[in-house]
Amino acid sequence: QLVESGGGLVQPGGSLRLSCATSGFTLAHYAVAWFRQAPGKEREAVSCTSSDGSVYTAVSQKGRFTTSRDNANNMVFLQISSLRPDDTAVYYCAATAYLWRDKWNLASEYNYWGQGTQVTVSS
Repeated sequence: QLVESGGGLVQPGGSLRLSCATSGFTLAHYAVAWFRQAPGKEREAVSCTSSDGSVYTAVSQKGRFTTSRDNANNMVFLQISSLRPDDTAVYYCAATAYLWRDKWNLASEYNYWGQGTQVTVSS
C-alpha cells in the first residue's frame, strides 16, 4: 500500500515536501517513482528512486524536484521548490520490484499506486 501526503495550496515560488508512506512490502527492494497529472493532461513522470539508490529525474524537472527515500521508515519523499502554477496537479507515488532503468518514466512499469495528493499553486 502507498499513501501520499503533504499536498496543499501553495503560493508561486514556495516549496513543498510530499511524502509516500509504504507498507506491505520491503521498500529497500523496490523502486518508487513520483508521477503527476494535471487536469486535462496525461500522467507524467517526475522522478524515481531505485532500490540501488539511483535517482532518475525528468529533464524538465531537474533542479526543482528532489526525490529521496528512508528505507528504515518505509518512506519516500519528493521535495519541490520554486513552485509554479503549472506544477498544479495530483501527485502520485508508484512502486515496482522490477525496474528497467530506461523505462523508469513509464507508468505501465509500476504495479502499486497511491491515491494521490493534490498540489495547487496559486496566489
